[in-house]
Amino acid sequence: MKKKVLAMLLASCMMLGLAACGGGDKPAETTGTDDTATTEDAAPAETEAEDTADAEDTTDSADAAQPALDGEVSVFYYTYGDTYISSVRSALDAALESKGIAYQDYDSNNSQTTQTEQVATAIAKGTSLLVVNLVDSGSDDAAKNIIDQASAQGIPVIFFNRSVSEEAVSSYDKCVFVGTDYEMAGHMQGEMIGNYLVENYDKLDLNGDGTISYVMFKGQEGNAEAIARTQFGVEDADKVLEAAGKSKLSFYDSSNSNLYLVDQDGAWSAAAANNYMQTILSQYSEANNNMVELVIANNDEMAIGSVTALQNAGYNLEDGSATVIPVFGVDATDAAKEAIGKGTMTGTIKQDAEGMANTIAQISANFMGGKDTFADVDANNVVGTWRVNIPYAAYTGE
Repeated sequence: MKKKVLAMLLASCMMLGLAACGGGDKPAETTGTDDTATTEDAAPAETEAEDTADAEDTTDSADAAQPALDGEVSVFYYTYGDTYISSVRSALDAALESKGIAYQDYDSNNSQTTQTEQVATAIAKGTSLLVVNLVDSGSDDAAKNIIDQASAQGIPVIFFNRSVSEEAVSSYDKCVFVGTDYEMAGHMQGEMIGNYLVENYDKLDLNGDGTISYVMFKGQEGNAEAIARTQFGVEDADKVLEAAGKSKLSFYDSSNSNLYLVDQDGAWSAAAANNYMQTILSQYSEANNNMVELVIANNDEMAIGSVTALQNAGYNLEDGSATVIPVFGVDATDAAKEAIGKGTMTGTIKQDAEGMANTIAQISANFMGGKDTFADVDANNVVGTWRVNIPYAAYTGE
C-alpha cells in the first residue's frame, strides 16, 4: 500500500512538473518576441555600419580617382559693374563650388593699379591659382607684370575674356588664356546687320536717300575686342549690302574721322551710350531729315543705353506704336534678350558666359589636381598650348 501511495505521489509530482513547464511557454514566447525585436533593431545598425563602410569605400575610391583640390583660387574681375562680367562671375562661382574649389573674388573697379596690388596681396596670402580678367588690355605690360609675380612663386595663371597676346601667355608654362576669337564677334555682328538691313531696307531708310545712316559705340580704346567689333561690324555689313546692290553704311557725323564714339572711361557702359545718343537725337532727327537709322554697339550695355535714349525720344516703344531704329549689340545678356523679345532691340551676338566659366573652372581643377592643362576641355576649342576659344552664336530671339 505504501508503495502504491508513493507511486501516486511521484506521478502527481511529474504531472505538476509538466504543468509548470507548459505554463512557462508564454513567458518564453514573450521573451522570444523581445529577442526577435532586439535582433530586428540590431539589423538596421548592422546595415548602417555596412552603408557607412560602403560610403567610406566610395569616398576612398572617389578620392583616388580625383586628388583633393587643396588651396584657394583668387579671381580678379576688371569691374563688378559690367553686366556680362557679372554673369561670368555668377557662373564661375557656381562652377568652382561644384568642383569643391575654394575661391576669393576681387573687384578691381576698372583700375589696373588696384588689380595689380590685389594680385600681390593674394600671392602674399598663399593663393594657389590666379584667374585674371585684366583691366588694361591695351598692351601686355599689365599681363607680364602679373605673370612675373606668379611665375616667381610657381603659381598658375588663367587670363580670361580680355585678350592677352600669345607671346605673353606662352612666356610661362603655367599660364593660359580663356576667351573668344574676338574678331568673330565683329564678323558675325556685321553679317547679321547686313542681312537685316537688306530685308528691311525701304522701311529703315527714313529719309529715302538710299543710304543707311549709323552710329557706332566703341567700348574702349586699345582693347582688341572693341577694335575688331568696331571694324568688322561695319565692314561685313557693307559687304552684304553691296552684294545686294545697296550703298555702304554712312556714319551719321561726317566730321568724325574715327567713325565711332568711345566710352571715355573704358567701361563699355549704358550711361556713356545713353548720353551720346541723347546728344545725337537733339541734332539729328526725322524733322531735320538726318535721323540716325541704325545703332551698332560693341556690347549689350551700350546697346541698352541707346535703346533707353531712343525710347525717351519716342522711338522703339514696347507697344509697337512707334518707329523702331534697329539696335545691335554683343553678349546676349539677359537684359538684351528681354529687349529683343519686346522688339525694342534687334539682335546681339551671344558670348557664352556659362561656357567660359565652366572652362575656367575645369582648367583650375586641372592645375590644382595635377592633371594636363586642357584635360576634359573640348579639344575643338583649344588653340595650340596656350588658349581656349569659347564659340559665339547669333541671337535675334527667333
